[in-house]
Amino acid sequence: MTFEPLSRQSVSDQVFGRLRDAIVSGRYPAGDPLPSERELATAFDVNRHAIREALRRLQQLGLVKVSQGGATRVLDWRATAGLDLAMALSAAGDVLPVETLIRDVLEMRACVGADAARLCATRADEAARQAVVEAAEAYASAAPDLEQMGAADRALWRRIIEGSGNIAYLLAFNSLTAGTLAVGTVPPHRRTAELLDVAAHRNLAALISAGDAAGAEREARALLAVPTQIGAPR
Repeated sequence: MTFEPLSRQSVSDQVFGRLRDAIVSGRYPAGDPLPSERELATAFDVNRHAIREALRRLQQLGLVKVSQGGATRVLDWRATAGLDLAMALSAAGDVLPVETLIRDVLEMRACVGADAARLCATRADEAARQAVVEAAEAYASAAPDLEQMGAADRALWRRIIEGSGNIAYLLAFNSLTAGTLAVGTVPPHRRTAELLDVAAHRNLAALISAGDAAGAEREARALLAVPTQIGAPR
């Protein structure tokens, strides 16, 4: 396999990105060895330090296994990678080897959000429930400014997920809102309808405040499913 020589700016980032995309897209199948450091350095026209740094990052993402003195083997990323890979792919910008990534993350977001709403209605104390209601009103007061509403909506969901008491959900939320696929920066045609539904957000907060777990889950699922139902390019 050949690669075009790279510019000297962010060399290790470019090597990492191209190898990441080659692995995720299947150009290097699971179980295959990558070329040696020397061969990669020649192919990319960079020094071996840049290659080692790129391989280290690939290993951190669960894409390869680096063996000292042996071949670097490609792993089956579907079995070994985590949410960090989704964030790395979304940050790629010009290359997105997983065509359904935006859809897939939105579907995961809907599932996590619905269950977090259920748990928040069940587990949250009075102070946490009141914080959800106040966050919903802060979101509503930001209308019709979509940028401000997006920030306020993320703040509302943080309150809901904190109130759920589920640390795994909170860490997933942190990953999603820190990356390019933060809920406020998904394609506008997938986000606006959800974001402008002030009544649904207020109703969700009221259901959580009332301790209606089933109602909160149902309302959250319906609200978060909106972006996944709008027919548009992925």
